[in-house]
Amino acid sequence: MKIAVLKEQAAGERRVAATPETVKKFVALGAELAVEAGAGQAAAIADADYQAAGATIADRAATVAGAHILLGVQGPEPASLAGAAPGAWLVAGLNPFGERARVDGYAAAGLEALAMEFMPRITRAQSMDILSSQANLAGYKAVLDAAAEYGRAFPMMMTAAGTVSAARVFVMGVGVAGLQAIATARRLGAQVSATDVRAATKEQIQSLGAKPIFVENVKGIEGEGTGGYATEMSDEYKAAQAALVSSHIAKQDIVITTALIPGRPAPRLISDAQVASMRAGSVIVDLAVEQGGNVEGSVAGEVVERHGVRIVGHRNVASRLPADAAALFSRNLYNFLSTFWDKEKGAPVLDAEIGDAIRLTQGGKVVNERLLQ
Repeated sequence: MKIAVLKEQAAGERRVAATPETVKKFVALGAELAVEAGAGQAAAIADADYQAAGATIADRAATVAGAHILLGVQGPEPASLAGAAPGAWLVAGLNPFGERARVDGYAAAGLEALAMEFMPRITRAQSMDILSSQANLAGYKAVLDAAAEYGRAFPMMMTAAGTVSAARVFVMGVGVAGLQAIATARRLGAQVSATDVRAATKEQIQSLGAKPIFVENVKGIEGEGTGGYATEMSDEYKAAQAALVSSHIAKQDIVITTALIPGRPAPRLISDAQVASMRAGSVIVDLAVEQGGNVEGSVAGEVVERHGVRIVGHRNVASRLPADAAALFSRNLYNFLSTFWDKEKGAPVLDAEIGDAIRLTQGGKVVNERLLQ
C-alpha cells in the first residue's frame, strides 16, 4: 500500500497533507510513504524530517507512480496524477461545488475521489472533520488580523494618563470559527457580542462570556441547520435581522463574519449602508469572502477601505497559520484512514455511512448524490 503526499500547487497554499508525525503512524500501519520534494517547506517541515519518519522523497511523477492513496490539502489537477494505481483514492479537500469540472476529471482518470469536506457531522467522525479543525484556526486568526488592522488596543486600560476603552467586537455566525473568534476576542480583553440564525447557539455565546444578539419572536431559518449547518433564512427573519444588526453594528469597532451555507453563495449579512454607519477606523473581517462574501464591498485576497472602514478579505485564512493548520489537517486524514484500516488487507475499507457521504467518483463516474441533484 503506497501513500503519496502531494506538494500543494494552489497559489498561497502553505499547508501540507501529512507531517512527520502522521507519516510515522502510517508507516506503523504497514504503508509505504512517498512525499513530494518540498511538500512541507511552507509549513516549516524539511524533507529530511519526512525521511527520518520513514518516507521517501521524490519528484511529482515518482511520488504519484503506483500510489494507491494520494493525500492533498486542496484538489490537484487530474493530469498531475497520471501514473497512480488504477482506482487510487484521492483524499483531500476537493471543493466539489466550486470545482465540478475537476471532479469530472477525477472520474475520467479512474480515481476514487474522496472529499473530506463532505465528512458527515456525526460523533465518530469528529476527529476526521477538516472543516472544523481549519475553521477553528481561521476564527482565531480572524481576530488577530482584525487587531493588526485596528488602530487601537483591545482591552480596557486604566493608566495615569487616562483610561483606554475596550474594543467592541461583534461576531456574526457562531459555528466553529465564530466560537473561536469569540473566545479569542474575549481573551484579548474586548467586549464581545455575537449573533446567529440558530437559536441553539445562544447558550454557547453566553458560556464564552459574550452577549447574544438575537431576533426574538420571528421564525428563523427553514430547518435548524441539517448536520449542524445553518440553512437559508426566511424573508421575515432576514428583515428583522437586518434591522437589529443595523442598530447594533453602528456601535461596534470590529465585526467578524463567518456565515456559510454549504453548496450556496455566502449569505449577505452587512450592506454598504451598514458599513458606512460604523465609525472611521473600524474593521470588518469577512471569513466568507471566497464564497462570495458576507459583506458588501469585500474583495477576496485584499484589504479594502470603504467609508473609513477597513474590510479584510484574506483568502485561505487557516493557511496563514501553516504549521498548526497542517498538523491538524494531517491528523484529520490519518484519523480517517486509520479508522477504516483493515490489517489483513493492509488497506482501508470504507463503510457505507461515511464512504457514501464523501465519495465523489468511482468506476469512471461521478456518484455522489449531492452532485447529481
